[in-house]
Amino acid sequence: MEEQIPEVQELEIESIIGFDGNAVNGVQVHPDGMHIVYPLGNKLVVQNLKTKTQSFLEGHTNVISTVAMSKSGKFIASGQINHMGFKASIIVWDFEQRKDIFKSEGHKVRVQCVIFSSCENYVYSLGGPDDCNILAWSIERKEVICGSFSSSRIAGDALTLCATNLRGECFLSGGESNLKIWVLDAQARNFKSRDVLLGKIKRNITCMQVDSKDEYAYCGTSTGDLIKIKLNFPQDMNQLEPLSNPVLVGCYGKIPKKQRRPMEKAPEAKRWSLGVRALLLTDNNRIIIGAGDGAVELVEEVPDSKKGAEQYKIQSRLITPSLPKLSKVVNIDGMVSSIQRLDQNNLIVGTMKCELFLINIQTSKKQLLLTCHTSAVYDLVFPRDYSQVFATASKDDIRVWNIETSRELLRISVPNFTCSGIVFSYDGKSIITSWNDGTIKAFTPQTGTLIYTILNAHNKGVSAVAITSDGKKIVSGGGEGQVRVWEIKPNKQSLLAVLKEHKGPVSSIDINRNDKEVVTASSDGTCIIWDLERYARTAILFSSTLFMCVRYHPTGCQVVTCGTNRQIGYWEVYDGSLIREIEGSASSALNTLDLTDDGNYFATGGTDQILKVWKYREGLTTHVGVGHAGVITSVRFSPDRKRIVSTSADGAIFIWACPLPRDQPQPAAKVTSSRGSLLDRPLGSRANSIETIKEISPSQSVRATSRHEGSDSPASASNFENGVVKCYCKEKCNCISEKANLTAQCNSESSGSDHRSEANEKRQSIDSSSSGSKKSSSVGNICYGKK
Repeated sequence: MEEQIPEVQELEIESIIGFDGNAVNGVQVHPDGMHIVYPLGNKLVVQNLKTKTQSFLEGHTNVISTVAMSKSGKFIASGQINHMGFKASIIVWDFEQRKDIFKSEGHKVRVQCVIFSSCENYVYSLGGPDDCNILAWSIERKEVICGSFSSSRIAGDALTLCATNLRGECFLSGGESNLKIWVLDAQARNFKSRDVLLGKIKRNITCMQVDSKDEYAYCGTSTGDLIKIKLNFPQDMNQLEPLSNPVLVGCYGKIPKKQRRPMEKAPEAKRWSLGVRALLLTDNNRIIIGAGDGAVELVEEVPDSKKGAEQYKIQSRLITPSLPKLSKVVNIDGMVSSIQRLDQNNLIVGTMKCELFLINIQTSKKQLLLTCHTSAVYDLVFPRDYSQVFATASKDDIRVWNIETSRELLRISVPNFTCSGIVFSYDGKSIITSWNDGTIKAFTPQTGTLIYTILNAHNKGVSAVAITSDGKKIVSGGGEGQVRVWEIKPNKQSLLAVLKEHKGPVSSIDINRNDKEVVTASSDGTCIIWDLERYARTAILFSSTLFMCVRYHPTGCQVVTCGTNRQIGYWEVYDGSLIREIEGSASSALNTLDLTDDGNYFATGGTDQILKVWKYREGLTTHVGVGHAGVITSVRFSPDRKRIVSTSADGAIFIWACPLPRDQPQPAAKVTSSRGSLLDRPLGSRANSIETIKEISPSQSVRATSRHEGSDSPASASNFENGVVKCYCKEKCNCISEKANLTAQCNSESSGSDHRSEANEKRQSIDSSSSGSKKSSSVGNICYGKK
């Protein structure tokens, strides 16, 4: 009977390090004050602030662009971005059950903004520039009620929506010289809209907030001021339409701190730098403003009758200044994208640099809650035999993370440069990094202090880096295709060798465990195995692909590659021959792979955004991880094999629970035979070891099969000539080879002392000969027993 292929299981996500600050109103705080909701790629993360536990809402097929939460916290709504020509979906979730209520596609390409009505019966959504429609969704019916074009011909696109607090069928839309009030008629299934009269004022609306009584609306603009709008709603809450067109009351700036001297011209009210990006109204009608330069400020409107306010109204008829109430303005790094209130004194602030801050209004103190990379993560590494921390490399910085708490421990910033590779030294005392400016930098892992810099290491940037186990040599690869070996001393770093074979950028480097060989992969379609003692090429691998990653098998007798041809290749180190190929992906390139310490499993990731775990011998997929919203760039097993960490091009870091068994026997790298340890033997005898190759994969030892001449039973000798072991014994034998001298012994059950003496005479005669003996010793082990 044929063995049944085991069913592929799904990997479980333990936690995600990341936050997408580009989403509109990306951070939402639940009314219970314990949970926050934020997007990351195509997932919504619900995090408990006290226990730090995370749950994930999965259903989107692309990056989430906007998030909203209902007034009571019962529902969550999210919209996504899609490819050009495709519909973008909206999903309404049940917060308690963590399940979707309904999912529908009504907008083209992008959902720009989504909000809930105050009565929680409707969801209003705004399409992006390719759609420009406003739709009303009924939560109860789970369908679209009606829709309308968001702007008139003379105005620009709408960018944001804001619901009123007392009328569930009313909301506002604002954008590029575009500001309207909308009224939904659910029975007639249509919209009614009124333009806000702004006169000669032209503004681009970026955010909006309506006060608790639906009397006024405050709108932040890209020019750095506030627009105050009188909505003109009637006192009767049942009447939805305004009594007259909403009108502009004034444009608000802030009073400059510098006092005006006598007889000095009155200054203009100041504006917030880079525009007002987020607004929040407090209970006492104060306004919390988040600016584009990272300033978070609490301001209060100054009444016109107050003494001193009139002197600032000279420059413009429509400027009514505001008075800053914070003695110290809180400045955070990055453009503010969302502000939410956590409790009476604390705010949750999200930035475009993908960071979340907790800010105390009373003390003006800030605390970093969550951070992640803002661009693609190019490399990931664990320290040797230590699983609590790992390091990632990206543009502008490298970071060290705690895997248990998912918190950032260290950030080393190098502005305007990209780190392409990162590796820990084996003693854990330094972090070696490669940069696109052609330098190799080493830092301390605890403080981030620069230890040394190798300038001009490569002409076109350093693309990959590796270090030997003793820490005395660094092997680097460059964009020009050269491989360079560096000698590292405490006070000096010198170049030992330049290896010029590759014609394209070096994409990956891996050193075997005895520090005698290194394999490099390049986009020119070759992988080269180098001897680190002679600085010469020992084998070369050819394939019609762009090699993206290469790794030594822990035994050291095979290397595993992946690339743009979607194939996972098993190669023999001795002569560079291809042993086996597995299709790693059905549709896209493979970018990264990593093997476990015992060599029984490996993981791959690629452009299809799917993480796969494989059995090495069988070549079968055992587990699949789905969740990345970007191309997977790196994957690593933790040394204790409890977790798998993967990174992607959108800056996210996923930590998966590793389902592989941990109670493994002795690692495969320690495989020994009657001739001693495998790694202690020279290249020829190590590569020709039939027993070792069979232990790795019995189905792959095709090249190493050998038979006795005139017999059907496989030979047990270790060395072979042209892939076939030469043995001249008629019966079973046991041939043992030494490292340098050719010694052959034949132990046969039927042979006696005459047989052994005759064999010894033969061996002595071979040793005494000059050229013939050397030639035969290079061929392999030849046993001269009785014929």
